[in-house]
Amino acid sequence: MTAVSMTVKSYQNQAQMLFKNYLLADSFIPYTSILGGILACKVAYDLTQLISSFYIKTYPGLTKIQRVEWNNRGISTIHAIFVSALSLYFVFWSDLFSDRQLANLVVFRSSALSTFGLGVSVGYFLSDLGMILWLYPSLGGIEYVIHHSFSGIAVAYSMFTGEAQLYTYMILISEVTTPEINMRWYLHTAGMKRSGAYLINGVVIFFVWLIARVLLFGYMFYHVYLHYNQVIKMHTFGYVLVFGVPSVLATMNLMWFGKIIKGLVKTLAKRQ
Repeated sequence: MTAVSMTVKSYQNQAQMLFKNYLLADSFIPYTSILGGILACKVAYDLTQLISSFYIKTYPGLTKIQRVEWNNRGISTIHAIFVSALSLYFVFWSDLFSDRQLANLVVFRSSALSTFGLGVSVGYFLSDLGMILWLYPSLGGIEYVIHHSFSGIAVAYSMFTGEAQLYTYMILISEVTTPEINMRWYLHTAGMKRSGAYLINGVVIFFVWLIARVLLFGYMFYHVYLHYNQVIKMHTFGYVLVFGVPSVLATMNLMWFGKIIKGLVKTLAKRQ
């Protein structure tokens, strides 16, 4: 029995060393986090399918593609909660990107946790983009392809180089709107478009979108302006991404915001 215990203990120690020295080593974090993000998407998809089958009465009556989208939105909701919470922490509470830290330029700061978080998001964007393209255009049109492509490239660059992680997390805060958008789709698909929950969710979408996808982008560009003397020192590709990707996403956000306003006004008009 003692020999068996010693053998088990030896394997545990070897596994811990492998996990610490390789999987969690700084040079491996980008790759392990991406893989972890992809695996997490698979788990989230299966859990959404399992839970919905037991607890959502309308789920079994959905078409095959509707069930796929239902499960896929479960993935994006879980990712949004994870990455928006992590982003809010790094941008507003962590000292990593604080101006009080004088160790090095803010555009070049990173940590193992910040890199890991971005890697998980890269894994999500790869998974979701793959599903969108595989079932195109059932899960989204060209605007979703553009959004995920630009976002994935920017996040991956920031993760691998350690550049502009602060601005990447500022943009990722906008994912806080995803659960509300998904809830709107769930309520509509479940035949609850005329419910009070649908109206309340619409109002929440308006305010959250205004803050996270309109005003926050303005704040990000203002922060870039204040720290332009640091931004100019980034590599050319990173410099272009800092201005290019947020500009494209901000334009798309304003277009979608216009649709949100029209939809909310239309819903309120029907209520009256």
